[in-house]
Amino acid sequence: MAQSDGFERITVLGIGQMGLVSAAVLASGDSREEHPGPTLVRIWGHSDEQAGLLWQSRRSERLAGFVLPESVRVSMSDAEAVGDADMILVAIPVQFIRGALERLRQHVGRQTAFVSVAKGIENQTLLRPTQIIAEVLRDDPDQRPRKIGVLSGPTIAAELARCLPATMIAASDHPMFSDELQRLFSTSWLRVYTKADMLGVELAGATKNVIAIAAGILDGLEAGFNAKSALLSRGLAEIARLGSAMGASRETFFGIAGVGDLATTCFSPEGRNRSCGEALGKGEKLDQYLARTPSVVEGVATTRSVMDLAGKYRVEMPITEAVHAVLFEKLDPIQAIGDLMSRQLRDEQVG
Repeated sequence: MAQSDGFERITVLGIGQMGLVSAAVLASGDSREEHPGPTLVRIWGHSDEQAGLLWQSRRSERLAGFVLPESVRVSMSDAEAVGDADMILVAIPVQFIRGALERLRQHVGRQTAFVSVAKGIENQTLLRPTQIIAEVLRDDPDQRPRKIGVLSGPTIAAELARCLPATMIAASDHPMFSDELQRLFSTSWLRVYTKADMLGVELAGATKNVIAIAAGILDGLEAGFNAKSALLSRGLAEIARLGSAMGASRETFFGIAGVGDLATTCFSPEGRNRSCGEALGKGEKLDQYLARTPSVVEGVATTRSVMDLAGKYRVEMPITEAVHAVLFEKLDPIQAIGDLMSRQLRDEQVG
């Protein structure tokens, strides 16, 4: 593992797919550099029952074939999990981050760094994961600013678990923290780039889930690859429009965190958001699908938030509007496609 930059004790919050593989990466000892990694990696889950099963078996039904390295300690106590952590990695679904951090806040050190791998926008507040972290912890203004960053990109957890080649983006508003994350998480098979645009990286990771639901709907309807390619290009255009209006760098949306993550999510058969959309396209009701899937489909709740952001910043997002109508207004998916195809003819605008 790469140089730890003083992050000797790292705790992963969340025992879903990304939490599991993040803990495994940190504990792997696989490095592109001759530097020691963290001396202790812990993982914490809000459910004592699920954490106990993970502790006993080192396996999870959420990630078939995965075995948690023996060196990763499964924490069964809140204080033990985060009390002396140098860094906390947040791999909790976005709508649950606030509750988890409010539970753990009393045990978190004032200088503990945070990095988020969550992808979504909180409902009502319209905050990104790193903003939720900052708001819940509410650091003393007289204290040195806490390091908060994000890791994002085209990272299907099942592929990371098999150590297949992948790339990510590390971003932070704190000087040099993205470089520290880059060194910490880079391995011989995982290449991490840095980016100064934390807003754009987080926004890209959240909005691509909405477009992925639309891509799945097309798959369920067997609409073809021409339609899906058009969806990706136009979906990227409206994501970039929103990002630009919010102050993000337009370039971010045409890089790894943007189009890279979007393409992977929309085409991978293992993508949860795409799979949800496919079920809807085949006629299944949203409530039925969510009841039978063991994982949180981030794009569903995030669709509401993105619609609110589009209204707030006065950005036209027709694909997001169509997904929202299918999810929450009982619009037939076929009608949604028809509505998109019948929009007024115009010149192509990208971003």
